[in-house]
Amino acid sequence: MPTPLPLLPTMGVGSYASPGWLVASRERLRDGSFGSGDIEELYDDATRIAIADQVEAGLDVISDGELRRNRFVYSLFDRIAGLKRQAPTRKLGVPGYDMAPHYVAAELPTAPEGLGIVAEFVALKELAPGQRLKVALPGPLTFGGGIEAGTLDPAAVLEAIVAIVRREVLALSQAGAEHIQLDEPGFAKPPYGISFEDAAAAISRTLAGIAGRRAVHICFGNNAGRPARDRRLSRLFPAIEAIGADQLVLEFANREMAEVECLSRFAERFEIAAGVIDVKSFHMETTEDVARRVELVLRYVPAARLWLTADCGFSALPRIFARAKLQALVAGAKLVRGRL
Repeated sequence: MPTPLPLLPTMGVGSYASPGWLVASRERLRDGSFGSGDIEELYDDATRIAIADQVEAGLDVISDGELRRNRFVYSLFDRIAGLKRQAPTRKLGVPGYDMAPHYVAAELPTAPEGLGIVAEFVALKELAPGQRLKVALPGPLTFGGGIEAGTLDPAAVLEAIVAIVRREVLALSQAGAEHIQLDEPGFAKPPYGISFEDAAAAISRTLAGIAGRRAVHICFGNNAGRPARDRRLSRLFPAIEAIGADQLVLEFANREMAEVECLSRFAERFEIAAGVIDVKSFHMETTEDVARRVELVLRYVPAARLWLTADCGFSALPRIFARAKLQALVAGAKLVRGRL
């Protein structure tokens, strides 16, 4: 059995930095050089690396690093039927959101074989026995941001996406997942022109009745380390408070801890997982840097309701930086625990 959680538990958000050999291998995957067994071995080994880096750093809750996916959500669109992919208008220059996969719904979306997250979780349990585990997957708003309704009713398209994600979440719960997180950069700009309140309701419908810890990660985008949205949390009030979840996972470090005082209102309803590691910067935090951020958050969140994490996933950082930042996160948490 996993050991009890300490005060101020630490975890990553979801994705982890790819080892260099995995980046190189993905280029070979596209030309058909690998067989199915080679691919399975490739991703199992990459996931072992992600787990080992987290365990060695001392994280209290482990994820699989999402290395079987492309950019946490892109490859999952391939599992959704009824979509017609649109060619990007820009293919040259620096990577950006306008180059991301984009689709039009030719019919109401379905995922007859699921999104594949359950298989990822089963593999994680096998590769990380005895560890506390978390599984993260994109929420309906984030999927919706990549799917235009076309000639269909946007409300019907959104409900179809909610059904897809809810089915996956239910299957994860049945498979034993006790900590399920929806990643929702889409909340900061909801799809189909819906309000923030309607966006919160869609998330709530997705998670309704799920056992265990239901977490929602709200961020402002992290494609190649760049945000995509207006990064003021205040404009999302009070819709965030209406989300039916147990834990909010929010970014603060890359925003220089702006609006951290808002956590006092959220902590009345939710556990708070505060981002105290900046994954959008190559600046390397020290233990004391992290401790100062944690102590600032503690002015507004009781220690018993506070978790510590990074602002977003580590997929946009080189692994050498990701490893060091994980270690700084854990060291900063230990320093503050000692002071408390």
